[in-house]
Amino acid sequence: MKNTTDRYNLGFISDEDIYNHVKSTVLQYRRSINLKEFNKNIIDPVKLTFDAKIYGQTMEQTIESECIRQIDKSNNNCIGYFHQHLFRLVSNGWEVPANGTKGGFDVINDEKHIYAELKNKHNTMNSSSAQKTYMKMQNKLLEDDKATCMLVEVIAKKSQKIKWTTKVDGKTYSHDRILRVSLDKFYEIVFGERDAFFKLCKKLPLILDDVIATEQSAKLENTVYNELDKTDFNKSIYLLAFATYEGFENF
Repeated sequence: MKNTTDRYNLGFISDEDIYNHVKSTVLQYRRSINLKEFNKNIIDPVKLTFDAKIYGQTMEQTIESECIRQIDKSNNNCIGYFHQHLFRLVSNGWEVPANGTKGGFDVINDEKHIYAELKNKHNTMNSSSAQKTYMKMQNKLLEDDKATCMLVEVIAKKSQKIKWTTKVDGKTYSHDRILRVSLDKFYEIVFGERDAFFKLCKKLPLILDDVIATEQSAKLENTVYNELDKTDFNKSIYLLAFATYEGFENF
């Protein structure tokens, strides 16, 4: 970490804590891909050909894009870790329970009787998942008559802190202490600062620069293109999927 006082100056989280949390997230990122991993689920050479021609790319550029897409799918859980486990850095009773404990909530504060479920995006839950989550919150209210339960959405439709209205078994339910909350409003609840989430986002590029400058392993290592046969590149791509198909031995 850069040895500079108040480099990030977030106020609600120390420089050391946020640096180490970002570093922990970075080190969990998938940062390499080879040809075997690239073709693990068998890529579609026809689609790669369409993409290259329609978007005016070389095949190398198209393969690079597909590699990034595959890696990105692996990294979504890392971002979930970043959002959820950041609340481990907070004092005043905030807790990130081990998975499946404390009622299955992602972030809790027993002292304040707050129990939160974190979701990345407002449309990531299907109706079955939404019903299950809502019923879990209803049960929590029965156990603790002071409880407030929150569905916290990192990417909500808008900044909000509203009653969560949903359907369970075809019937519409809402409760004053079952809320749908955007991440900025949850930061305000946790840290007591209206723009705390904005402050973190503003400093995040700098924090990442500092981490990556000292963690060379954070750089992407992609050997897919180099492992392909350049003497007949198209054949090399198509045989990844169609090696046993009729006629392809003569490609």
